[in-house]
Amino acid sequence: MKKKAKIILLEGAYILMLLAMFIIPLFMSPDNSIIGNTLSELGAQFSPYSWIMNSIFVALALSSVVSGWGCFEGQVFLRIILVLFGISLVLSAFFNHAPVNPDIQYNIREYGWHLYFTSTTWITFIILTFSTALMLEKQTDRLLAIITGISAVLISLLASEADRTAGIWQRLLFIISFGWMIYTYKTMDY
Repeated sequence: MKKKAKIILLEGAYILMLLAMFIIPLFMSPDNSIIGNTLSELGAQFSPYSWIMNSIFVALALSSVVSGWGCFEGQVFLRIILVLFGISLVLSAFFNHAPVNPDIQYNIREYGWHLYFTSTTWITFIILTFSTALMLEKQTDRLLAIITGISAVLISLLASEADRTAGIWQRLLFIISFGWMIYTYKTMDY
């Protein structure tokens, strides 16, 4: 598969994510909000339309690995981190978040695994951004990778600490992260 086709796959998954993150909450319960509820909660156990969000997570993960693989040719460490990022995101889609409604019984073990894989997703992404910055040639691209990594750290902390606004922070995290991937993969030669 050619570089352009691989990037189109990632861009397609990105567009689906953007649509889903802002449209699905409109069809869920009135308690759901774009500001307060995260993307993980859109894919939560027993949530309507959870299969859509979880499918998009899988599509993002697979297309990130497929489109990024060629960018990191000869870079074994970066390829390992990229694959770990993809696997973590896929597993966070298979192990679902607890339901938004606290009255619904759910599998607490599955929720625990979801939290674990969500954490490893963002840790590996942060490692990927800083490691990629070291190999980029243009100073502006290196700076963008470093800023993206720092943003991922800060926004992850904000999302975990600010319950009432976690949804908007997590959406911003996904938009910045996958936007950076698309930009970086497009500009890298391979």
